Amino acid sequence: MKPQTPIASIYDQSLSLLTDFYQMTMSYGYWKAGLERKEAVFQLFFRKTPFKGGFTIAAGLESVIHFLEKFHFDSSDLNYLAHLQGQDGNPYFSEKFIDYLSKLKFTGDIDAVPEGTVVFPYEPLIRIQGPLIECQLLESPLLNLINFPTLVATKAARICLAARGDSVIEFGVRRAQGIDGALTASRSAYIGGCDSTSNILAGKLFGIPIKGTHAHSWVMVFDEELEAFQTYAKSLPNNCVFLVDTYDTIKGVKKAIQVGQWLKQHGKKFHGIRLDSGDLADLSIKSRALLDEAGFQDAVIVASNELDETIISELKRQGAQINVWGVGTNLVTAKDQPALDGVYKLSAIRDRGEEWKYKLKLSEQMLKVSNPGILQVKRFYFNRENVADVIYDIHMPWEGDCQIVDPLDPTHVRVIKKELHCKDLLEPIFREGKCIYQRPSLPEIRQHTQHELGRFPVGIKRFLNPHVYVVGMEKKLYDLKIRLIKQIRQSIHFTPNSSN
Repeated sequence: MKPQTPIASIYDQSLSLLTDFYQMTMSYGYWKAGLERKEAVFQLFFRKTPFKGGFTIAAGLESVIHFLEKFHFDSSDLNYLAHLQGQDGNPYFSEKFIDYLSKLKFTGDIDAVPEGTVVFPYEPLIRIQGPLIECQLLESPLLNLINFPTLVATKAARICLAARGDSVIEFGVRRAQGIDGALTASRSAYIGGCDSTSNILAGKLFGIPIKGTHAHSWVMVFDEELEAFQTYAKSLPNNCVFLVDTYDTIKGVKKAIQVGQWLKQHGKKFHGIRLDSGDLADLSIKSRALLDEAGFQDAVIVASNELDETIISELKRQGAQINVWGVGTNLVTAKDQPALDGVYKLSAIRDRGEEWKYKLKLSEQMLKVSNPGILQVKRFYFNRENVADVIYDIHMPWEGDCQIVDPLDPTHVRVIKKELHCKDLLEPIFREGKCIYQRPSLPEIRQHTQHELGRFPVGIKRFLNPHVYVVGMEKKLYDLKIRLIKQIRQSIHFTPNSSN
């Protein structure tokens, strides 16, 4: 079923104030200094793979596109900004700046990694080029729209890998952080590999298949558990998965089987049972035996109850007879790591028509030193398996073999032979403020995720001590970065009285 309401409807209202205040004060400063026509390049990336894993699934681009297409300051936004006051009681922003914002639209270029792509630390997920103020104002909203979806899509992919082909239902609407959190989580979980959701609104908006059973309260309403199952079967004979652990799980399974036999007699299918507590491995094994003995070999056993990839893997190891996994809290909140460390850094600036000046953020920690340049990622592959990624500058192409330098260990240099096939990961999304990207459907994005994961060695998909996939900087770009670091440090430490 196609979604009845596109995701764009969420962004119909003005959301341009969804940014940190310092983005606005900096933009005002740029404007007052006459820098509004400066052209800038920013890169959005993250520094650490979430969940101590070996891969990350990019998500959130669809929301970014809709946000940018609707980007503007409406009259209520402008009125609010005009009435903000500084500590001296005077307006923060001048009337001329408010007028400037009233005409502001996104006019820049965006290149980005498609949703569902496997990505790694320091690789740009989005590269934005355009007027400095536009790029600056978009820092916080772009991070907001990319960080959480990417986190949940990655968590979902890990859970689905643990399930080893079993169906996984996203069950988290009641535990998600607000309405927008629930919707974003449902969509992102589907991208990551979940095949359905219990969130009906997400089903309506995004076309995600809807699944669900019933709660313990249904059973508790009736005097007898058998009566509860019978009544449910009569009401919804095409959706009979009974929650059997309200009082005694094994007795509940036997009662579910009684009702299943009634359904069979009336030409209806008994779909299965759900376990939501207790020793899921032991109970599922015993339940499977009872179901098979009664002739319901095709009835599924659904499990829920604070599941995640680690618990699912362990239940699998113990021989649990579970076919469907309902995963809620730990998925939609990314409970063991509730934030992706995505950042947004300036990497180049220029006056229109002039040469680019490459920029980087310095730090005492090499892992926090940003990369300069106008960056792209090239992925090399052999026999349909990806072997290495290189971060390079689009204005610094190389010929022949490619030397890749580990930015955290410059003694670690690899040579990628020119004979290997390769492709660029960042694709054109916007040009001069217009979206030129052919947007895939949500099922196509989900399929892309599975295709992507299938092209990587199994080692990066381990949950414990995953293999580290090769990602590095092209040597000319790395050498440029080191030169810039040295120049900055020299300028910081140089004084007129220095003997150097």
